[in-house]
Amino acid sequence: MELRHLRYFLAVAEELNVTRAAERLGIGQPPLSQQIHALEDEIGVRLFRRTGHGVVLTEAGEAFASDARRILQDARAAVENAQSAGRGEMGQLNIGFTGSAAFNPVVSKLIRAYRQSYPNVVLTLAEGNTAQLLAWLDAGTVDVAFVRLGSQSPAGVEFNHIAIEPMRAVLPSTHPLARRKKIALSALADDPFVMLPRVASPTLHDVIVGACREAGFEPIAGQQAPQLSSVVNLVAAGFGVSLVPASVCQIQVEGVAYREVSGKVIPIRLVLASRIEATRAKTANFIETARAFASSIDAL
Repeated sequence: MELRHLRYFLAVAEELNVTRAAERLGIGQPPLSQQIHALEDEIGVRLFRRTGHGVVLTEAGEAFASDARRILQDARAAVENAQSAGRGEMGQLNIGFTGSAAFNPVVSKLIRAYRQSYPNVVLTLAEGNTAQLLAWLDAGTVDVAFVRLGSQSPAGVEFNHIAIEPMRAVLPSTHPLARRKKIALSALADDPFVMLPRVASPTLHDVIVGACREAGFEPIAGQQAPQLSSVVNLVAAGFGVSLVPASVCQIQVEGVAYREVSGKVIPIRLVLASRIEATRAKTANFIETARAFASSIDAL
């Protein structure tokens, strides 16, 4: 039994006339009658009772019609679901992000824009440091990841620009420089720097060290923090000072002060990482949304 046999049967069941059903289907009446007879022989029961004006459904035919409609509806739904999945309009997309990326408003706006365009795609979010995210990406645990990227360029990974933001100094509110609106980075040369381990966040670590060296000093290594939000808490506890992306200033912790760094802006990039060989339509759609969104932001 094929789906076309069900369509033939339902056409006759709805028209209650083989000739009209044949015209509706665009086939000849004799072949249609033969197909109906063959279907009845296969099932082993009569589906129609012939009358002088056409046909009527038997009790078996009425029961079969109900199931035939459901089967055809399920078949159409299966085709539509496959086509939708092929276009990346449904399924699941796994997104990774660093702690600092989560605070950048561009990220939340981008994810919101994607959800509006693809409401039937379920998003899962996972936070990790840059090293973890790149490993998850390589393993296929996440499809895309928002990371801070420096000079490293891992093989097989593609990076799309999302945003550039300046770094801000974060220091204890009791620090003598906390009263100033802007501070020179060189003024922090005698303070220990609270940082993430380089293995966890090489970009953030290198940006801080590079900025300090450019300001004429080697940063004093202070307490290491397990994640970016912990940097702020450790600064509040008096373990030292640090530099953080400007969006992190949203973390309001008692006992810290965020200040602009005078002189040359210290930039840090936020990018969207994905596997070059990624073939999932959902991933491609998210990357395309990110590119369009980043372009619109840069144009402002």
